[in-house]
Amino acid sequence: MNIKSFLLFLSLLLLSFSLSVRATERQRVIVTTDAEIDDECSLVRFLLYLNDFDVEAIISSSSQYHAHDHKWAGDYWYLPYVDAYTKVYPNLVKHDTNYPSPDKVRNLFYLGNVDTQNEMEKVTPGSQRIVEVLLDKSDSRPVWLQAWGGINTIARALKTIEEEYPDEMERVAQKMRLYLIWEQDETYQQYIRPHWGRFNILTIVCDQFITYFYHWKKYLLPEHQHYLDSVWMNEHILKGHGALCSLYKAHENGDFRSEGDSPAFFHTIPNGLRSHENPGWGGWGGRFVKVRENTWMDPVNEIGYQYPEGRWYTGNAWGRSRLKMEIPNDRDLLLYLKPMWRWIDALQNDFAARADWCVNDYAHANHQPIVKCNLKDVCVKKGKKIRLSAKGTSDPDGNKLIYRWWVYTEASSYKKQISIKNSNQKTASIRIPEDANRGDQIHVILEVKDNGTPQLTRYSRVVITVDR
Repeated sequence: MNIKSFLLFLSLLLLSFSLSVRATERQRVIVTTDAEIDDECSLVRFLLYLNDFDVEAIISSSSQYHAHDHKWAGDYWYLPYVDAYTKVYPNLVKHDTNYPSPDKVRNLFYLGNVDTQNEMEKVTPGSQRIVEVLLDKSDSRPVWLQAWGGINTIARALKTIEEEYPDEMERVAQKMRLYLIWEQDETYQQYIRPHWGRFNILTIVCDQFITYFYHWKKYLLPEHQHYLDSVWMNEHILKGHGALCSLYKAHENGDFRSEGDSPAFFHTIPNGLRSHENPGWGGWGGRFVKVRENTWMDPVNEIGYQYPEGRWYTGNAWGRSRLKMEIPNDRDLLLYLKPMWRWIDALQNDFAARADWCVNDYAHANHQPIVKCNLKDVCVKKGKKIRLSAKGTSDPDGNKLIYRWWVYTEASSYKKQISIKNSNQKTASIRIPEDANRGDQIHVILEVKDNGTPQLTRYSRVVITVDR
């Protein structure tokens, strides 16, 4: 076997191993969307991540912004995107055989409750699809229900279950996870909380998404704006990257417009941060705090602040309200959005790599490192030294790897600074502070970057619990 053949064999072997690892991390996902222009931008990116999820449905739903009676994009708004996916699919599967076929993708789309804002009386194909998935007993994995628009189609599905299958409500609730981009209608407060609240469904209501919102130039720092400006977008996404990326609705000059809904699926990308395990842990889709029941919202660092009892939306969410104040160089708003913008370089480069997958073969594109770590969840006595190792970490393209170990203080309950010895090496160590309390958690992130183009990043998270 010559060198070229051996390298090809090795890359295929690593790809196969990578796919088998990722398959164990895949999250089940249902998207509901109101087809706003930024939903269309989110859909382009989402289609490029279909290899990383088990998508059960993509359902058109109404919202306070869009419905049949108000600025509706059409019931078949998604068809050009499916057609474009069909064109790039033969190239995408060269990079990951988990990409679903165009026929399967076409069959993922359903029409939900779209007549008016808050309408949840009609049983629709979209609501029935949600019922079908939630009642199914063949797959016990959680289902992430993402509301990119209103919540009404989800509410209609839950009402059907309550009316027709009341004995199944508790089992269904245990299976559900909600990630809401604001509450873009009133059905969560008017129906879901009163009727399903006793089951303590994990619910994230997100305002941090405004990091990727229409007004990003007002608050992101220049080094973050770089990944959204016309120069970067034209080079890495919009030009020369195939049919799907060419449909991406950036501004006319190429500037990023908005993907306010994308954090809902950023949260479930299997990048090693494990943010889907706990909303307070933080990841590409933000970091949240438990406000009431099992409802998680954005961390507000304002002394004496009280979260509203009802909806968290454009009328009262802290970040959106702060943005309306037009405070120049608003540091408080910038810090509020840090749980998302801290990952922007890794996230945008990941997007750029997948855009490359649409047009380049495997040998002429970059692929994410495969990260290994010797620890995951550990209980440790205070004062003890822990060895951290990334042995076994590899890169499918043979790229050089750059290691960084760091303590994610915001996600940790122990809030003092902790140093990591040899933090830029494959093997490092950390000593648990003597003043830590029993039950304190310390989150250590192993961040691995390659030196390919675009530079790609994957992670592993070690959750250390202080024993005594």
